[in-house]
Amino acid sequence: MPLDLTAGELARIPFVEGVVSAEDVALTAASIASMQEPCGAVPWTVGEHVDIWNHVEAAMAMLVGGQVEAAERAYAWIPTLQRADGSWPMKIVDGRPEDERGDVNMSAYFAVGLWHHWLVRRDIDFVRRYWPSVRAGLDWVVSQQLAFGGIRWTPTESFALLTGSSSIYHSLRAGVALADLLDDPQPEWELVGGRLGHAVREHRDLFEDKSSYSMDWYYPVLGGAVRGRAAFELLESRWDDFVVPGLGIHCVDTNPWVTGAETCELALALDLLGDHRRALALLRDMQHLRTESGAYWTGWVYGEEAAAQARAAGVPDARGVYWPDERTTYTAAAVVLAVDALGEVAGHSTAGSGIMRGTSLAPHFDELALECGCPSPESADRVPGLPGRPS
Repeated sequence: MPLDLTAGELARIPFVEGVVSAEDVALTAASIASMQEPCGAVPWTVGEHVDIWNHVEAAMAMLVGGQVEAAERAYAWIPTLQRADGSWPMKIVDGRPEDERGDVNMSAYFAVGLWHHWLVRRDIDFVRRYWPSVRAGLDWVVSQQLAFGGIRWTPTESFALLTGSSSIYHSLRAGVALADLLDDPQPEWELVGGRLGHAVREHRDLFEDKSSYSMDWYYPVLGGAVRGRAAFELLESRWDDFVVPGLGIHCVDTNPWVTGAETCELALALDLLGDHRRALALLRDMQHLRTESGAYWTGWVYGEEAAAQARAAGVPDARGVYWPDERTTYTAAAVVLAVDALGEVAGHSTAGSGIMRGTSLAPHFDELALECGCPSPESADRVPGLPGRPS
């Protein structure tokens, strides 16, 4: 895939020496852009659905990798699918909703993308253009907070997901940073963020049990709610369940399947804690998923059974098989953002490299956390005493 970048543009692209070069990052960003639909939407892979969270992640990666026009077309598409209540459909195919349910995490993440664009481009007109969409999305998200502090997954579900709620904590901090930039205070978001952070730190047992997924393990750290010694202890608690040295990390603890996106996200969580040695090792380990085009396979199934299947398919000396048979934009995006974060140590990064580290975001909401009373999720649907709550 040829790269249409000047030497000056290439010089601004991040890299990690000896692991992923600037040319590699540019090629990966171009691979994402090559799968972008004419309307601006970025699907999981060609022919697959679009969701707003992964779409935003792809836009961030394209911006970092020099695909500025494609990234801004991606952002321009987002408000076109937003509903009157501020939410977005869970799945979008060919520009139309396939799953009409509004997902809170997906509807919150535009705030992170817009703040990231500001960090990289410093274009205040761009921020002002999309702020109403971000504000409406976060207003809808905070209206879905449950009594214990988690954010219900969809308006029709009675439970909250730990991974999604952890990501929403990050999105709320980005949203408050945008609000401060535009002098449009959003105190309710800060109150909700305080309760949410407390729930992620202290009441993880009240979220829906998805503990077999690695994302539920590391996202409380990646989202920023769990920090310091508690964050190190949380990551150590299941390190051996999920991490496969030399290959990456498991998506689920029940299968011999390592996935690139999760591996890079764990690297970002470690970077957030200053653990660059293990973060770099993970980024290096998952490069076996890279293709010549710069795209990345979603995952790799290893072990004797997978190796036997590969050999039966005519692949000699195979250790396993790529599965599923797809190269995904969200995997490529996670790689680019991890390279940007880890490249900062040596000065090979963009101004957005700390987006997951949260150094530029609004302060943590700890001091605003209210007494939660530790109710069960069933005791009440909504958080009492906050303005604008539907009954």
